[in-house]
Amino acid sequence: MIDPLLGESTVLITGANHGIGAASARAFAGQGAKVFLAYYRVPAGLLDHELEHARESGVAGDALYRAGQQTSGETIVDDIHASGGRAFAHESDLENSDSATGLFDLCEKALGPVDILVLNHAHCVAETFDPARSAESDGEPYMISVDEMDLHHSINVRAGALMIAEYARRFVARNARNGRVVIVSTDAASAHVANVSYAASKHALESYARSAAVELGKYGITVNVVAPGPTQTGYITSENESALVRHIPLGRLGTPDDIADVIVFLASEQARWLTGQLIYAGGGSRMPQ
Repeated sequence: MIDPLLGESTVLITGANHGIGAASARAFAGQGAKVFLAYYRVPAGLLDHELEHARESGVAGDALYRAGQQTSGETIVDDIHASGGRAFAHESDLENSDSATGLFDLCEKALGPVDILVLNHAHCVAETFDPARSAESDGEPYMISVDEMDLHHSINVRAGALMIAEYARRFVARNARNGRVVIVSTDAASAHVANVSYAASKHALESYARSAAVELGKYGITVNVVAPGPTQTGYITSENESALVRHIPLGRLGTPDDIADVIVFLASEQARWLTGQLIYAGGGSRMPQ
């Protein structure tokens, strides 16, 4: 039997109240790790009864995804506690540059020093350079703007880099070994049509990850990136699913649990010789050249 040796670890996961983040929190807890869930509920842009209808119907699409984003981290904590695990949740807006220090302070107080950092949070508003693609109607990308460029950078890039730096500073100060940083990115090709700021921010974070892998290796810290393929976190409609599955050799969409298992592996003892790697987890939907 393979033992990932995670039972004594403390894991801090961002974006942990729904989708891949919540699945990762449950997966780590299932291995005996203590889990700190950081999350932020963005304004849904829908009325309460619309969100409730989306939850009750379970029909995939934008409304169901937004409803999932409104889940409280305490809901996931309750699930973990019910299964005998240890977890703690805190809502924090990562646009605030001071949030990294605060999250690590809270985690240390509640569960102990962070051994494993999982950066799963993301800000995503579809933007385009093409005036012909831009429209004011729902579901269409907006023309690229200063405000959204800054939000994508501050939340996806700056916050991620500051979290890695805070993790490294504390890890080295306590003379710890065998650290893990896992970053969730995207498997979009180098050109991400109609989602340009999101894609650029994720690629920038991947660059930070490679630099961190080189610089932090001497401290026993590995840094790796997971790039999920089409994963059903509530937003993929049945019509889009049919089109996507045609390009997935394994013949189905991914689930949050599929990605969570890859994240747990990269944090495990068995992944001790992997660092600076980008792992495409998409059922073969994209393969490195």
